[in-house]
Order: sequence, then structure tokens, then C-alpha cells
Amino acid sequence: MTENAIPKTPEATSADLPTTYVPAEVESKLYERWVERGYFQADAASEKPPYTIVIPPPNVTGALHLGHAFQVTLMDALTRRKRMQGFETLWLPGMDHAGIATQNKVEQQLAEEGKSRHDIGREAFVERTWQWKQEYGGRILGQLRRLGAGLDWSRERFTMDEGLSRAVQTIFKQLYDDELIYRAERIINWCPRCLTAISDIEVDYQEDAGELVSLKYGEGDETLVVATTRVETMLGDTAVAVHPEDERYAHLVGKRIKLPLTDRTIPVVADAHVDPSFGTGAVKVTPAHDPNDFAIGQRHGLEMLTIMDERAIITVPGPFQGLDRYEARAAIVEALRDQGRVVAEKRPYVHSVGHCSRCKTTVEPRLSLQWWVKVESLATAAGDAVRDGRVELHPREMEKRYFDWVDNLNDWCISRQLWWGHRIPVWYGPNGEVVCTGPDDPAPGTAAEGWTQDEDVLDTWFSSGLWPFSTLGWPERTPDLEKFYSTDVLLTGHDIIFFWVVRMMMFGLYAMDGEVPFKTVALTGLVRDEFGKKMSKSNPNAVDPITWMDAYGSDAVRFTLAKGANPGADVPIGEDWVQASGKFANKIWNATRFAMMNGATVEGPLPAVEQLTTTDRWILSRLNETVARVDAFYDDFQFAKLSESLYHFAWDEVFDWYVELSKTTFFAGGEQAKVSARVLGEVLDVMLRVLHPVMPFLTETLWTTLTGGESLVVADWPRDSNFRDVAAEQEIALVRSVVTEVRRFRSDQGLQPGQKVPARLTLTGTALAPHEAAIRQLLRLQPEGDGFHATATLPVAGATVALDLSGTIDVAAERKRLTKDLEAARKEVAQANGKLGNEAFLAKAPDHVVDKIRGRLSKAEADIARIEGQLAALPES
Repeated sequence: MTENAIPKTPEATSADLPTTYVPAEVESKLYERWVERGYFQADAASEKPPYTIVIPPPNVTGALHLGHAFQVTLMDALTRRKRMQGFETLWLPGMDHAGIATQNKVEQQLAEEGKSRHDIGREAFVERTWQWKQEYGGRILGQLRRLGAGLDWSRERFTMDEGLSRAVQTIFKQLYDDELIYRAERIINWCPRCLTAISDIEVDYQEDAGELVSLKYGEGDETLVVATTRVETMLGDTAVAVHPEDERYAHLVGKRIKLPLTDRTIPVVADAHVDPSFGTGAVKVTPAHDPNDFAIGQRHGLEMLTIMDERAIITVPGPFQGLDRYEARAAIVEALRDQGRVVAEKRPYVHSVGHCSRCKTTVEPRLSLQWWVKVESLATAAGDAVRDGRVELHPREMEKRYFDWVDNLNDWCISRQLWWGHRIPVWYGPNGEVVCTGPDDPAPGTAAEGWTQDEDVLDTWFSSGLWPFSTLGWPERTPDLEKFYSTDVLLTGHDIIFFWVVRMMMFGLYAMDGEVPFKTVALTGLVRDEFGKKMSKSNPNAVDPITWMDAYGSDAVRFTLAKGANPGADVPIGEDWVQASGKFANKIWNATRFAMMNGATVEGPLPAVEQLTTTDRWILSRLNETVARVDAFYDDFQFAKLSESLYHFAWDEVFDWYVELSKTTFFAGGEQAKVSARVLGEVLDVMLRVLHPVMPFLTETLWTTLTGGESLVVADWPRDSNFRDVAAEQEIALVRSVVTEVRRFRSDQGLQPGQKVPARLTLTGTALAPHEAAIRQLLRLQPEGDGFHATATLPVAGATVALDLSGTIDVAAERKRLTKDLEAARKEVAQANGKLGNEAFLAKAPDHVVDKIRGRLSKAEADIARIEGQLAALPES
């Protein structure tokens, strides 16, 4: 009763299906067929409504990890469904040039040859990096094919391809001309190993064991004590700051005190930034090596002394010059200790320290001349787009975090001291000229004339911030840009909402005259192991998803990931869960193949309601309800819930109940069997369609065999016809209740599932009467026959099931076993009650211990009720 176009010319049968599903024999051939037939290619000239997703570009250096597989699975499910719903669907692939990561790879190659990049020069190094990209880069794109990602490979982009480079130069010049890009000295994150500024997202914070040293500044009555974890920076101190209302230091504000180990004196300044309740209430101020100190320095006009070079080597003349920061730290503490300036030392002192995410080197805050984006107006526009509803964040709870970030955004450092990347299009002339050029502008002069281009390249996030529109052809108004912008959904991890999402919002609204880059931002959590721990390359819990694909198939990995995807929440995953999804895939394969062998078909129209059995009407009602629920969950990005719905419908309702309940009809043959076979074909057809976006390979193989259709990729998405049969659902619920209760009783009595038992069913006057044959079939109940003796009687759902267990179990032995179990349960209850009734115990015991005892009590009480019921049902021996 769903409104679907059903192919009427089957070309294959169940005989064409292997008895066992082997994913490796299916997946690669199917994917190449999909690509060759152009199913994933979008047409900008199409009159269909557009649906667009651009993939968050993975790094060119990357390999597929579970985080990629997770997000790609969800994006693929969204786009496959929209394509089936009749949208002109574009899912655009590409890669990020990954400035630091890629440059490090090539520098490692050169190091193995005994060279550095400076030995071969910039031009040769860039050429070498392009060669590396062609040879080694992009491995992840092939792995995305393995996962089944329905990407439009004809539109694949790279953040340094010609078109995107043109976009980068264009927007840089526009921002520069609008005075939204400037050059200034500010504090930045500096990596002494990579020798470049790095963005906040490229800094990993971890708890390190360091030291906290308290030092005495000044002489005589004019002394203060300051504490620091970076003693070496005291060489660059240019003030000590105290709170304006801190009376302890009021007499010192405005005076100058001696800075130890130097011939300098520094002022004591009053600044509201200082917390008077923390430590001594006095802080050393090193404006060139700390972001907070830099702000204090600007407010008070302090001198800004850089005391380290780019490799974190001390440059201040004197005994510490030439030492690296850690050597200098130890030497300075020793020198201060000799002068009696060390008041206290705490080791180890565990505190949060930033590390370069690429090389793990401790990051050094450093005053540096860099290029910046003035973000105030851009960030305001990005905030307004969410506030006024043009962009929806999902789940909505993420809006607060978004606003907290975008409303307090600092200017963005966009220059990097690298050679691989988009070189900043600014030229410096012999007489101090500064000229910014666009992509069509010639250089303002030659090197011989004294003109040089800026040495730095742009932050990778600058080019990836243009991704939603640059990949569609901007700055030209291309057919792709006209058709597919704004994009519909950005699906990405909540961990980069601040760094990537906000940048795309700022640039998209700026470049596209206020048109948002995407209508919805669907935020996901992070993939973790089955114990909730973060997966990383350095931990033994990291998993290569390809390994799981090899073992269980891509569909099993995809279904497991989707089944764990609650909006914004982290996703735990373990191999046992993937194995369970593999079993689900096998269940679908085997049950569908069995159904086809027994006549399931899509030929001909679906029979009229009057021709259907109650069981047929029930499953069609459940089918339509499932389609409606799945649609609602898709629209709300509830992938876990839609996957659960599909799982329980397929396994529980179709295979475990409908197929089993219909076996008596099929075995009887005749017209009714043909009707039910057509219903079963309809159910399988629709079920495979709605499963397809999450499990594309398995469903494609089964569906094309069942229907003879061309491909599920381009088939119609099922539509709910609103057919519901409440009476049929209630009637089958009674049948399921009877079967479930009797099965539980059989299990409790130790009967084997296939063991046949004589039974008398009293169903007259109930809705169960028409289902007696099916109930007997499912419960392995024989007719009562001569000599029938009811040894157990079960009233269930208004009916009575009398069983003759004579000869099927050893009643005496079973009674003895149950009595022993009952005594143990009662003992457990007594012990638990004794502890829970002891006030002294409750006062001392931890909460989790008390909760555990309460849980044991609850279980034991339930066991007593169950065992007493089993004993009462046993026949008299």
C-alpha cells in the first residue's frame, strides 16, 4: 500500500543469488558500475530542484579513519535518499592541500637524502611537493570509493588547483581593498620545529608535568613575588602588574623595581586583568611572549622585547644567549637561586601546555609580524545568519557554543611561514611600496627593479573557508554556482565548528552578497572506542576501517556508524558491533533469498485490501509507518533512530514475524499464497529501498534481482500512502503476545526450541482463532490427540494454552533445580535487605556500592517471582 513505481519485468531470480553473501565479490564491481553509468553526476541544466553537499575536504596526506568513514556514511545516506526523491543531487568531492602536514612529508623525504628545503630553494621545493602529491596524495579518495561514497568525481577539486587558487587571490584582494586584511605585530602560536605560525586548531593541549617557581623582584621594601612556569621569559619582562584595588601593592604602583639578572628596572602597573586572589596577586608581564601580557602591554604602552629566535633559542646578550628555552630555564633558576631570589619551587607542577598537532613540539607564544583578517564585521554577519534563521544549527543546543565563539572572535592570523600553500599576493617595492595583486594583475615590478613578493603563504583554513562557493566556480557566475549554491547541508564534527564553520560563514556571506553558504549545519560527535575513549594514532585503540570492511563488508561498517549517530553526540564503536551489523546483512540476504525462492514477487499490481489476510494488512500497515518514521528521522538528522527503526522492522517484523506467520499460507498454496507472495515482494521492495542509503551494496544486489530494476541509486524513494490498519496491528500484537509468552515458558522449562509438545488451544471467541495454524507452527505445538493430559495451563491474551509436558521433561529433577535456585534468590534478598537496612553501612558505603546492592536486590526479587511461577506451572509428579 505504498505509492511506488514497481518494475514489472524481472530479469533475475533467486537462483542468481549465491547461497552466502560475500561483500568482497559484490562491492567494487557495483561501485564501478555506478560511476561508469554516471549516477552520481549532477546536471546544472536540470529542472529538478537542487540538493547540494560539499564534502569537508580531507587532507591530501590523509588516510581513511573512522571519523572520516562516519561522516561520509551520513552524507552518503543523505544524498542517496535525496537523489531517489527526485532532487538534482550534487555531492562534491575534493582535498585540502594541508600546508604544514604536506610540507613536513616532503621535508622528511629531503632529510633522508641529507638535504633541507633551503638547499634546493623555494621553486624546486614547491615542484617537489606537487610531485609528492601526484605520487602519494589522495589515497583517501580511493578509500572513499571502497566505502561506497556516491560523490560526483567529475567535479573533484583541490584547494590549490587553478580555479581555487584564482578564488583565493580574488577574495584576498577584495578583503585587502576593503581594509579587512592588514599586517601587524601580534602574539601568535609559533612552532619552533615547523618554524611557522599555527592556528588555534593546530594546537593540542595536554597536561604536562612542569615546574612552578616563585621569584622575588625588586629590592628592600619595594619587592614583590611573582610565580611562573616559564622562568626563561623573565628576561623579556617589562613590568609587574597588580590589580588597581589591591591595597597590598598600592604603594608600589607607578614605581620601578629592579629586574633580577639584568641591568634593567621595570614599572609596577595597575591592571584589572590581574586576579588579586590568585597566588600573590602580582604577575610578571612579558608582552612579546604571552597573549595576555601582550594585551596588558598595549594598554600600558610597555616595551615589547623578543628574547628568543624562531627556534626558541635565547637571543638576549649575556650568559644565557645561545641556550634553547629549556636549557635556559634550568640555568636561570640556578642563577636566581644563587641570588636568593627563588622563594618557592613546585615540581612536578601539572598544567595545560599547547603542542603543535603535527610534530608535538611545545608551542611558543611569540610576537611576530603577520597578516591578519579583521573579523568584527564578518563575524557579526556570521552570527546574524544563525540568529535570524537563515542558517540552522542542528542540534539547536550547539547555538550557544556557536554564539559564544563568533561573538568574541579575535582577529585571525592568516600568514604561515611555509613554502607549500597559496603565497600571499602582496609585493614590496624598493621605496616602501606595498601592492596587493589579484589573479589577473601582473606583478608591479621585477626583482631586478627591487620588487619582492611576500614570503609567507596563507593559512590552510583561508582557502578551505571558500570551499562551498569556490568549488562551484566562484568568482565567475558559473552554471554550477547558479544551480547549486547555497548548499543545503554542511555535515561536520562539532570540534571544528569554531575554526572551519565560522570561517565559511564569514567568507560565504562576504563573497556571495549575503547569501549563506549552507542552509543547515548538522553537527556530529566524535567516534570513540566501545569504552568511550578517544581514538588516536598514538593509542592502541585506533582502528583502520578498511580492516573491518575486509572482514565484514562496507555495509556492516556503514550501518554500525549510522546506528550510533545521535545528533551532536560522540559515537562509541567496537568490532563486536560491526560483527553484529554483518550478521544483520547476512540475515537480510538469507531471508530475502528464501522469500524469493518461495515466490515473493513484484509482478502485477498489489492485491485489493479485501484479498489480504490480517497478517498481510498488518505488515503493510507497519511498512508504511516505518517509511513515515524513517522520513521524519532523516529530516531531523536522527540517523541512530532511523537505523534502529529499519533494523527492527526488517529483522523483527518482516523476517521473524511476517515470514514465519505466512509460512502456513505459502505451504497451503492456492490464490491466497499468491496474494501473500505479492505482498511479501512489495514489503521487500520497499524495505530494500529505504535501507539502501545506509547499506547500498547489499540492497542493490538483492533489489535488482527481486525487481529486475536498473539500480536503486536512481530508483524512486518510497512514499507513505497513509495506509494504516489499526485492527490488524492489534490482532497481530495478540498473536505475538501468545507466542512470546509460551516461548518464554518453554524456555523456562528447559525445552529445546524445536521440541514438539502436544497442546490444546482455546481460542474460540478471540481474535486469535484465525491464527491457530500459525501459532502451532511457530510454537511447535502438536494436536492434543488421545491420552492428552494437560500438565500446564497458560492464560494468555484472553486465550488458554494447555500443554502436556508428560515425557518431555523430568519433573522431579526440574522441581529440584528450581527449588535450589529459589533458595539462592531468597538468600540474596535477605543479604541485600540486611545491608540496606544497616544505617551504619549506608553512611560509610560509596554511592556506587549502594546502587549495586539495590540492583542485586531488584534482580533477586524478580528471580523469585519468575521461579515461583515456573514451579506453580509444573505438573504434579
